[in-house]
Parts: sequence; C-alpha cells; structure tokens
Amino acid sequence: MTETANTPRRLRVALYSHDAQGLGHIRRNLAIAHALSGGDAAPDLLLLTSAPDVAHAGRPAGCDIVSLPALAKDADGTYGARHLSVSPGHLVSLRSAILHAAVSGFQPDVLIVDKHPRGFRGELQPALDAVRAAGGRIVLGIRDVLDDAETAAREWKSARAAKALKTWYDAVWVYGDPHVHDPLDALKVPSRVAVRTTGYLARGRPAGRARTRVERPYVLAMVGAGQDGAHVARAFARSTMPEGHTGILVTGPHMPDEAVAEVRAIAAARDDLRVHRAVPDAARLVAEAAAVVGMGGYNTVCEALAADAPLLVVPRVAPRREQLIRAEALVRRGAVDLLLPDELSPGRIAEWTAAAVSRRPRLTAPVDLDGLSRIPALVAELVGDAAPTEDRHVA
Repeated sequence: MTETANTPRRLRVALYSHDAQGLGHIRRNLAIAHALSGGDAAPDLLLLTSAPDVAHAGRPAGCDIVSLPALAKDADGTYGARHLSVSPGHLVSLRSAILHAAVSGFQPDVLIVDKHPRGFRGELQPALDAVRAAGGRIVLGIRDVLDDAETAAREWKSARAAKALKTWYDAVWVYGDPHVHDPLDALKVPSRVAVRTTGYLARGRPAGRARTRVERPYVLAMVGAGQDGAHVARAFARSTMPEGHTGILVTGPHMPDEAVAEVRAIAAARDDLRVHRAVPDAARLVAEAAAVVGMGGYNTVCEALAADAPLLVVPRVAPRREQLIRAEALVRRGAVDLLLPDELSPGRIAEWTAAAVSRRPRLTAPVDLDGLSRIPALVAELVGDAAPTEDRHVA
C-alpha cells in the first residue's frame, strides 16, 4: 500500500548491537524490545544484530530483524569474520552499508545503541548521521560494569566516545544500580547529554511454559555463549549433584566443539546430567532452577537476581575484569556468591550446590531491578508523549 503524507504510524525504535563476542549485547536489546512491546501504543521495533538466531528465538510481537555478517573475536583479542572469507576491513564496510541502508529505510524515531557509540570500528557512523539528519533521537546504553576504571577510561578515550556523544547522542542510559557500581564514574560525558540510570534490566519470572524439557528439581550451569567457559562446564559436569536434583548444563553456541563433546561424554556416563548447546528459554530455566552456576555475565546475573535464585559466579578475570568487578560488588550486597577461577574444582561446585538448593539469597542491601519497567517512560521522555503521525519519507 502506498503511504501518504498523513498516514498514521507507530513509533519506530531501532536497536543496534555489534555482537562480536558473547550474546550479552543482543540479549539486553531483546529485553528492552520486550519491555517496549505489548499494548496498542507499542512501537515498531527493528533489531540490528549479527546474532539473528538468538534474536529470532526471543523477539516480541511487532519486532523484525536485520542480520549483519557475523564478527568473531579469538583468544588473542583479534577480530575477524565468523563465516565469510573476507578481510576485517571489507567486513566492516559491508556491515556499515547494511546498517546505513536499514536505518535510512526504517527511519527510527529512536535508535538505541549498546555500549559502542560509533559501532564496531566506526561502522555505525553513517547510520548515526542518517538518524540525526531525519530528526531521530539516539541513546547509548551501557551495562553496569565496563571494566576496571583505568581500562574503561583508556578505552573510552581511544574510542573518542565523548566526541561521539556530543556529535550524535541525546542520552546515555546506564543499565544498573549506581549504589552497586557506577560505570561512568571515571568517564567523560558531555553536559548536554542526559544521563539516566535505569536499574538492572531484570524481567522477573517469565510467563508461560518452559520449552526446554527438564527434570525438576534441578541445578543449572550457564556460561554465556561459551567461548571461554569450558573450564566451568567441565567442573560442573564432573561435580556431584545435590541429592534428588538433576544437573542442566548449557554450553552456549560458541563453545569449541571438542569441549562440548567432552562434557557430553561425561553426561552420557551418568543419569543425572543433561547437556544443551543452546536453549530458547534461558530466563525461565534460571527462574525455575534450585541453584545456578555461571560466569557472571550481565544477563545471567539479571535473570538470577530477578528470580531470587542462588547464584555462584566463577568470573572471567582476563583480559577483562568486568565479571569479577560485578561479582565482587554484588557479593558485598549478599546477592551472589563468588568462586575465583583458580579455586574452581568439581568438589567446590558440589559443596556450593548442596548448600544452595536449600536456601535463597539474603540481601544485605537492596539492588534496583526495575530497569525494564522504566524503559517505556525513558523513550517517551525522548520523543514526547505522542507518537509521530506521518512518515518523514513518502512513496
């Protein structure tokens, strides 16, 4: 149907994540998309991601996806194409062209960018120009912990983040609780850019039935996308499960095949352990678990806090200290337990799960988990109370 200048339309929100390593970026954007969906006034949503499988499995109504050629990051920190035989420069140019075309065509009223204000290696800059030229608003979303203060400040400066915010952005949303940790403490944010702290993006207990077949009660281990989680997976797979409990291990889609084969072989030799490469309903698995073991990524922590589930964090400590800093901050509030990687063993896992299944976390101080409930109001703050009534481009 040909649109006219007076065609009413819904608000349009696009969400970008570069998704080079792990699934945290796209899972945060999916959580935000769910918070904005539902009801007659829900916006049209467009996810810009190189993790389309995750996005398709979890997208809400009124949401579509633009798939970008995938990035990969190896153990040395070098980026390249995950699937294509093209150079890193060619890959960035290809992704940038797709981003610009998608944003120019969709014409979002709001663009929400996860963590990287210019996108991966500047790939988002043409799209940012297009949104500004069309009168759209742009938000940078930042998780609760970026890294230690010195590293975060150095990377912020290297990325010319302050200049990018001044050039393109209207607001920064911090997806955390400043009483737990403030990621902007040592970072420069231009005074004209509004800073809003949302609280953690915690969904609470998901509705509906789980789609992953499990035996209850169970203890759960999740290691994010799995690139560097094999040591945790092995220790959990070899640990003794609490009496009367099954173990559920989710390796993540990017765990090396040989590590997945190893834990599957361990599971095949016992009757109380199930191994899944990926699951469509991670939040529900966390919500219904008697106890959870994880590496302390943002989304696993949010899901465990929302479900009031005991969580043991075995954090990544290098090359980034993000997970360690998050875990230490939450330990101080009684929200999680911490086991350092050099202390990890099947026995330590078994000792913790045996005690954890009979208790719930006992917070010594509150943690703000209401971030998702605040997102619609923050979008309304950017664009005003009424959605646009006409397109800026007509056919």
